[in-house]
This record gives sequence, structure tokens and C-alpha cells, in this order.
Amino acid sequence: MANVRRPFPDYGLVRLPEIVAPDGVLPVSRSTFLAGVRAGRFPQPVKLGPRTTAWDAAQIRAFIAALRDGGSMDS
Repeated sequence: MANVRRPFPDYGLVRLPEIVAPDGVLPVSRSTFLAGVRAGRFPQPVKLGPRTTAWDAAQIRAFIAALRDGGSMDS
């Protein structure tokens, strides 16, 4: 069965593989994204359990929209 990419949701919670490269919406590596989260450059996660972390899809979409409007991932 072929690996079919689902569209990024408008709302709800998404996990890291849906966000970062190679299959996610942001062209950054997992380590770069997590470093940006720690530094406050990327949206903060929601802890669902001791080993489960997710991000609000609406916040990720807003972040991408801000990038498109002239922002940078370093700001």
C-alpha cells in the first residue's frame, strides 16, 4: 500500500511527524523543531501523557501563515 499523505487538519491535535520534514508541513528536522520549541520560536506543545506530546493544529497553521506573511523561523 502506498504511503498517502493526509491534508494537514484545520483544528485538533497533531503529532510531530505531521509537522516536520520529510512528511510534515514544516521543512525542518525534528531536532531543529524541538530546539525551536525550547527556545520559544515555535508553538508550544500539549502534554497528553508522560510520553505523548502533541501540538494544536490551529497554532501550527497560524505559525505557517505568519511565516508566509514575511516572518522567519528565527524570530
